[in-house]
Amino acid sequence: MSNPRVLCLGEVLFDCLADQLGLKLEEVQSWTPYPGGAPANVACALVKLGTPAGFIGAIGEDEPGKALVKLLQEIGVDTTGVQLHPTAPTRQVYVTRDLAGDRTFAGFGNYDTTEFADTRLQAKQLPDSLFQEADFLILGTLELAYPESEQAIHCALKLAERYDLKIVLDVNWRPVFWKDPNIARQKIQETFKQVDFLKLSKEEAEWLFDTADPGAITYRLDSIEGVLVTDGENGCAYCLGGNEGKLPSFSIPVVDTTGAGDSFLAGFIHQLSQHSIQNLNDVETVKRIVTYASAVGALTTIKPGAIASQPTAAEVEAFLASHQL
Repeated sequence: MSNPRVLCLGEVLFDCLADQLGLKLEEVQSWTPYPGGAPANVACALVKLGTPAGFIGAIGEDEPGKALVKLLQEIGVDTTGVQLHPTAPTRQVYVTRDLAGDRTFAGFGNYDTTEFADTRLQAKQLPDSLFQEADFLILGTLELAYPESEQAIHCALKLAERYDLKIVLDVNWRPVFWKDPNIARQKIQETFKQVDFLKLSKEEAEWLFDTADPGAITYRLDSIEGVLVTDGENGCAYCLGGNEGKLPSFSIPVVDTTGAGDSFLAGFIHQLSQHSIQNLNDVETVKRIVTYASAVGALTTIKPGAIASQPTAAEVEAFLASHQL
């Protein structure tokens, strides 16, 4: 396997999706576990598109943890950076869905959010060699909520800067992981200074910047190379290499939106690694890159589960050949 060009740091877990739509947590009769966790989703989607990727995160020495590592390895994700914790369990998240398939996080079963292995990621165990060879580091913000994994994030950012990786932050704000939203906002905003590309949902953008305009966010952050603001079925706005635009979403029947944003990000990074960042000053190249990312995101919604539904590069090309934005 070639060295991973993209490192995805954070959580890998099971999303337990409610089998019955439109019910509250206590009304759901059965759940189906699907592998997920935003950074792991991105790593898997990248490999399926043809860009070598590695996952860095901590899991429990339990059956769910073993199953997740096996899945990552079967897909072809580099697992050198996976740490095993002897006592903390692998995270499982319960997810209810409305009648349209949109999801709501509904809790962690019998555990408190602080008890899971992903919160125990150790800074001193991050493999230096992975960073020496990679081009991109992709982070979420969940790990900033816990002291040990927060240290690991800051260590990874230092390694990325030392070895000149481009740093991509996908905010992926989930209130359920934090005790205080004000502390969350402060910690997330502090990381912006070290980031090259920022991906946010429209709600996250408004929460953090009081605007969903990617140009205004880019101007405010000053040092950033690109901002993507996704808005589900309403499409995506972007400011990349100084080029601003907005694209609608592809109109296709949606089964499950889990992981669509992660696939969108993977599509973007995959294209970025093929076109080179210098080409972001070309309007048409930028539009093609974002259109491709939107197609990868859209194709992920037509089947349930975040990872199982991710498309291959050939499937994306075929889709783009038959669908116009």
